[in-house]
Amino acid sequence: MLLIIFMVNTHFMLGQSDIKFDIVLEGGRVMDPETKLDAVRNIGIKNGQITEISTIPLKGLKNIDVSGLVVAPGFIDLHVHGRSNKEQEFQVHDGVTTALELEWGIEFLKQWHETRKSNALINYGASVCWPFERFKAIEKHKDGVNTLFQNTIKGESGIEKLFDIIRPSYNEDLGSQEMNRMLANIQTSLDEGGIGIGVPIGYLPKSNPDEMFQVYKLAAKLNALVFSHVRGPNIMSIQEVLADAMLTGAPLHIVHINSMSLGKIQLALEMVDAAFTKGFDISTELYPYTAGSTLIKTAVFNDGWQEKLGMSYGDLQWVATGERLTEKTFNHYRKTGGAVILHMMKPEWIKAGIAFPNTIIASDGMPYAPLAHPRTAGTFARVLGKYVREEKVIDLLTAIEKITLLPAKRLEGIAPTMRFKGRIQVGTDADITIFDPDQIIDKSTFEKGLEFSEGIEFVLVNGIIVVKNGNTVKNVFPGEPVFGKFKK
Repeated sequence: MLLIIFMVNTHFMLGQSDIKFDIVLEGGRVMDPETKLDAVRNIGIKNGQITEISTIPLKGLKNIDVSGLVVAPGFIDLHVHGRSNKEQEFQVHDGVTTALELEWGIEFLKQWHETRKSNALINYGASVCWPFERFKAIEKHKDGVNTLFQNTIKGESGIEKLFDIIRPSYNEDLGSQEMNRMLANIQTSLDEGGIGIGVPIGYLPKSNPDEMFQVYKLAAKLNALVFSHVRGPNIMSIQEVLADAMLTGAPLHIVHINSMSLGKIQLALEMVDAAFTKGFDISTELYPYTAGSTLIKTAVFNDGWQEKLGMSYGDLQWVATGERLTEKTFNHYRKTGGAVILHMMKPEWIKAGIAFPNTIIASDGMPYAPLAHPRTAGTFARVLGKYVREEKVIDLLTAIEKITLLPAKRLEGIAPTMRFKGRIQVGTDADITIFDPDQIIDKSTFEKGLEFSEGIEFVLVNGIIVVKNGNTVKNVFPGEPVFGKFKK
């Protein structure tokens, strides 16, 4: 009897010794945009990394059959405004494994990172918030600074709260001492892990050009990437940020170029491409929708907005109710505040931006609301479903490159860990999105509100499954912070 038991146990131990991986993804169509691999492979994952890619069978503690599905790097979103797991659940069902707030940035970065630690569904990070750092530099606003600090440590921070508190400072020019304090504040927040500098000058359109130039000079000195919402939706505003970047040598990323250039998008893209071709470190992004979204109290709706944007009241949709606005309701909501959707672009503008070489796809996803802009939940599935499968604007591998490799490479200089994302290669992080190319599509609409995208079957974040067979895996929070290179 003892001999039999020994033999059985030995056999069991030998079987276990063959297991080299935590998870094996079997038989999927593996697509890596950097090496251009597009073939059926098996992927072995261990300790949160891809450790083998093979044509032969692999044995793991868990083997998952993904035959017939595309196995892609996890999607990377450079432009989100939601700061909680509520938004992250919609994002992960859109294939996103890393979502970053880089246009606005986040105030009190050190404290904010503490609130997300071990509590994030996907990877997270943020830039330094220039509007907040200049607000903080003005002595008379110290009470507002304290309020924002309390909101952050309680986990109650949000872009609308931030906007309401710091808005009084928008029209205030900085003196020389305040300018120096602002620049020092930016440096301090970079030291706390900021991924570059968020410069949404479009919301502070009266900002002194000298102040902007000083921010760009600091960015050039540190080689810190600037993420800019330009001053206004026109070509001259795009030329302004291009000039500041090219004259100082600061690296620059222009956000949502579709809504910043409107009908001049081809010219705007050509200018960005010309700067890049001449060796300047400049890039841009867009989202795949013909409507934008913002807060109704912003400077976007200052006098002359209808002519500037080519819109009327009826082109505005109130997020809280879904209603289209009139002059009366616009004036009412302008006083009370809230989010609004702007129907302001044409389909051919979006197609031009998606088709243009080296443009990055980013959502500009809004904080959660049932009727929030559909880009909050469907940006990447829309690109893969509508613009790849249905309209054939770009091919599948190019689309995957625009939503994985290009954003990862854009950030490598400021956030070194991004070198290990946006790729399916041995040694990279096991951030992986697995989808059905014949079914993937966004389901959110302007009329019915947010829904999870269709066709995302599995999502892994740092080797942990967070979406399984299209369903959220409960009570797992594998998201890790993405820090800037200055983190101390």
